[in-house]
Amino acid sequence: MNRLKGLLLAATIAFPAVAQAQEEIDLTVASSHPVVIPWVGMIKSVFMAETDRILAEKGNYKINWNEAFGGSLYKANATLSSVQEGITDIGWVFSFLEGARLPLSQVSTYTPFSTANPPVQLEVIWDLLENNEVFRNEWEQYNIKVLGLTDTDDYDLYTKKPIESIADLEGMKISAPGVLGQWLRGTGANAVDGSLTSFYTDIQTGVSDGVLSLALGVLPSKLYEVAPYITRVNIGTAFSGAIAINKDTWDGLPEEVQQAMIEAGKTYTDTHAQDMIDLHEAAFAKMIEMGEDQNPPVTMTELPAAERQKWVDGLPDIAGEWAADVEARGLPGKAFMKAYMEGLRNAGEKPARDWDKDL
Repeated sequence: MNRLKGLLLAATIAFPAVAQAQEEIDLTVASSHPVVIPWVGMIKSVFMAETDRILAEKGNYKINWNEAFGGSLYKANATLSSVQEGITDIGWVFSFLEGARLPLSQVSTYTPFSTANPPVQLEVIWDLLENNEVFRNEWEQYNIKVLGLTDTDDYDLYTKKPIESIADLEGMKISAPGVLGQWLRGTGANAVDGSLTSFYTDIQTGVSDGVLSLALGVLPSKLYEVAPYITRVNIGTAFSGAIAINKDTWDGLPEEVQQAMIEAGKTYTDTHAQDMIDLHEAAFAKMIEMGEDQNPPVTMTELPAAERQKWVDGLPDIAGEWAADVEARGLPGKAFMKAYMEGLRNAGEKPARDWDKDL
């Protein structure tokens, strides 16, 4: 018996890590949008879950997540500042509504009809984030570190009346998030600023006659109930923001936790991008199914190719205007625009309009 005690004592001295307690870390994760929005829900189901899985493999750290989704801490107009100031440790930054503070991040929103391929688009944005110092600093200057990127699925029209031609948009009030109102220029429609959290009420109360939006946001928001006419336009996808962490919080985390989050962020980006493709068509089918008994029922048509081309050709040079504005702020707008468009073309995309050619 004494010999057995001696062996146990020797083992404890030789392998002290076995007795080491697991360290628990408290972190708040938040968003302005609810988890029924796919890319927000995936913060929990993919990013948080993957971080937990990686950490559990070694067992040294465990995160106690304090969840504050759905705008319980801040609204859509304060996503960047809330992460910057530490109101939340981790949050989804909605870059569409941060044009003044994140100007280069708007590059895809000023180049509509360029791509409808989220995996390719986010691959190009990631490459720019990692290799373009000015772009990286655009985010990091606000005391944050980017962990994962978000994109949209394809944008189309959802309206209270049928749309058969560009002429039908004349005088209509169409809601769009932030800078995406630019996509309506030249169509005769008037852009109304808003987001998925406000669109339903805006249409219901007559603030707008419809929305320029995406199927995976319209479906969970039930916008088809008040805007039952879906017009497929294939305007394209856009870089919409990022999962980011407050830099002070980040610096205080153990390296093992940091590495787990970096890996989880990449998994989130890839999974989310593919999700935008996989679920896009299914969302349309679901909206038609859910809205077949309402009055009027949900109906879906495609804008004729000639009318779509009128939209493409009728847009003013919004990319050139954007680049000039960014240049006036001392940033490389033209070079960044070219790098983005070349990245898309090098990846096999064929933009309907080469926005960088006239810069």
